[in-house]
Amino acid sequence: METTVYIPTLRAGERLAQTLESLERQEPRPRVVVVDNSSEGLGAELVRDRFPWALSVAFGENLGFGAALNRGVREVPGDPIVFLNDDVSAEPGFVAGLTGALTPEVGMVAGVLLSEADPRRIDSAGVVADRTLLGFDYLNGEPAEALESAGDPLGPTGGAALYRRSAFEQVGGFDEGIFLYYEDLDLALRMREAGFDCRLAPSARGIHAYSETLGANTGRKYAMTGWSRGYLLRTYGFGRQPLLLTRAIAVESAICAGQVVFQRTAQGARARLRGWRAGRRATPRSVPEDGLLDISAREALALRRRRHRA
Repeated sequence: METTVYIPTLRAGERLAQTLESLERQEPRPRVVVVDNSSEGLGAELVRDRFPWALSVAFGENLGFGAALNRGVREVPGDPIVFLNDDVSAEPGFVAGLTGALTPEVGMVAGVLLSEADPRRIDSAGVVADRTLLGFDYLNGEPAEALESAGDPLGPTGGAALYRRSAFEQVGGFDEGIFLYYEDLDLALRMREAGFDCRLAPSARGIHAYSETLGANTGRKYAMTGWSRGYLLRTYGFGRQPLLLTRAIAVESAICAGQVVFQRTAQGARARLRGWRAGRRATPRSVPEDGLLDISAREALALRRRRHRA
């Protein structure tokens, strides 16, 4: 087995080409698999025509983020496995920084995404969550210098992550019921519950074009994130925790109200209800006892607004 980088893609194009070019410059160059979710085989075509040193796995349809990566790992096994978004340009030493942080007790490593709009600031250094499992990008908006003294996040963001393959497979990989968004948070929660730690790799950096696929503030994105939020609340048993559920409903209501007022869409609110109903069919999960942020609802909303402004 060898370190393998898996890049899920839907549109392929020049963004993906830039990602592959950045990986080609890594020392040493890793094995790379383009996981093609396009119906036209665009990613496989790009690999064949311009990056023959890379591999590709094509499905002929969009399986969703997690399902596609699960299948990519099964069809082209690697260890450790690295996931990288197709709108990220890896800086020199990215892959080496991830693998260098992997120790026997660690099951996952978080890379760092810097903002394309301002590479001096952090877009995400992993995922964290509060007691209602409301997720946030770790260190979002902070200067890159904050990495020098930062602790470890709950888990890596799916856009720049390394997992020990045995740990990834032990918990079943990504939940394929989640089509897009928060699948990385769910995986981090299950891995923490299984006893796997996460480490931050401050030197593993990439430049990220935020929400390149669906856009940052669109009804389509709100529908995807809303569904996943409702699904996680049901799956992790918040229906049996009235106090936490009440807080979660209050925060989610404020978020959805903002979407209605500023973006004129209620897709996020409706999708949360659909996700909640879908969570009834999922295998119940336990919330890990440690690693969650102990913050108020007001602080949680402030963190959400900070990401919205970014």
